[in-house]
Amino acid sequence: MPTFPSAAPGAPAPGAAPPKIALPDDCAQLLPTETAGALFGQTLGSVSSQTVRGVAEPSVDRTERTACTYRAGGQDQMTGRAKNTGPVLFELNIGRYGSAKSASTQWQLNANAERGDATGSKDLKIGAVPAVLIERPDETTMIAVYGVDTLTFVLPAEAPGQTRPAGQTLADLAQRIIPALTPTQPPGSRPAAPAPAPAAPATSGAVQSGESAPRAGAPEASGPGPT
Repeated sequence: MPTFPSAAPGAPAPGAAPPKIALPDDCAQLLPTETAGALFGQTLGSVSSQTVRGVAEPSVDRTERTACTYRAGGQDQMTGRAKNTGPVLFELNIGRYGSAKSASTQWQLNANAERGDATGSKDLKIGAVPAVLIERPDETTMIAVYGVDTLTFVLPAEAPGQTRPAGQTLADLAQRIIPALTPTQPPGSRPAAPAPAPAAPATSGAVQSGESAPRAGAPEASGPGPT
């Protein structure tokens, strides 16, 4: 009876090409639009992801940057009339650095800068991944550092389908996205990822895949500032 080896957690399937050691070119590789839609209770196929690739910033040892925006498009998007113009579910900025030390330093600078005009903030951990939750009247931000990456999640207060506490939603997103970054980091800088989040609830509606399209990314400062 032939046997087949099973892939190790985070490893590519047998015969698959190894992951590229770089941030993904498409945010849907980190979190499929179908999963994002299920987490926010959206109709299947009605969520789109937009990806913007940033540039290196040698002054802070940042080697690359990716900005993601997930949107709920509703019926207009499903019929193709107004793609990528619906309300924002959440945004994610990922910065990759030359070392874990550089990433941690920038994470601390970003967190301190974000706390400046916050109505509330607290330190927390997603598994072993340190993070800071920052609350404002119109949005909640979570900034985390994982290996050589910093991650800044932004959840609008009016995000469609957002019925849970903001911190719970953001932690859920982080538990799904961080493990997808693990194989893309240089082998010597891969820390343990948080435990996987529970499966997303199923959504109803006609099946239609989301799509990625360029958009203008959020501005970033070279020193203290967003990821």
